Amino acid sequence: MDHILSMPAQPLDVAPFGARLTSARSAVLFKAEDLEVIRVVLRKGQSLPPHRVPGSVSLHCLEGRLEVMLGQSIYELQRDQLIHLPPGLPHAVRALDDSSAIATIVLCSSE
Repeated sequence: MDHILSMPAQPLDVAPFGARLTSARSAVLFKAEDLEVIRVVLRKGQSLPPHRVPGSVSLHCLEGRLEVMLGQSIYELQRDQLIHLPPGLPHAVRALDDSSAIATIVLCSSE
């Protein structure tokens, strides 16, 4: 995975890749003490295996279609749709088409 790692308060272009999607790669856009934002790129049929993270996650589909598995439930996420994944919930993601998305991960819980 590439690391872009922007400086705080620096605007980042997260527009859909369009025709460039075929050569795009996943990249960490930034990581702070409490938050990590990743541009996830998956080709049709590729998947992120089942996993869990301690904090909340949001997944915003920028282009393509993604299948999000949460426990026994399956949701289809299309372009311009966003889904919230609660902390600690096992989940997996599979690309139904070539796709890119923004994953935002809360790294610290507010206890």
